[in-house]
Amino acid sequence: MIEFVRNVRLWFAPAEVREDGETPDYRFSLANERTFLAWLRTALALIGGGFAVDQFLPDLRWAWRVGLALALLAAGVLCSLRAVNHWVRCERAMRRGEDLPVSRFPALLSLVVAVVAVAMVVVVLVGWEG
Repeated sequence: MIEFVRNVRLWFAPAEVREDGETPDYRFSLANERTFLAWLRTALALIGGGFAVDQFLPDLRWAWRVGLALALLAAGVLCSLRAVNHWVRCERAMRRGEDLPVSRFPALLSLVVAVVAVAMVVVVLVGWEG
């Protein structure tokens, strides 16, 4: 938990990240940045999907619509926060010459998206009005 709090502080102090260790090959830093941007695109897609479910499925039962929309919105928020945290952790590991950090977050995000997809299949099969 202490490491996470330190990383949150580093989100807003990238100069401190540069003081840690040695500068890695720029190609690795740029690849880390592209990965960060891919996570953000995923977060934006999830957030957009959450708004789309809420706005474009008005005939869907309220509980289904809100539940699916909130699940997608929450996944988008978590994904965007995870993106910056992962970027900082990887950048620090590269600068220190350490192994890149591992994470269970991709598996968790995949499960959330799969559950929402299964719920959408149920909604399509059962019908919007139930």
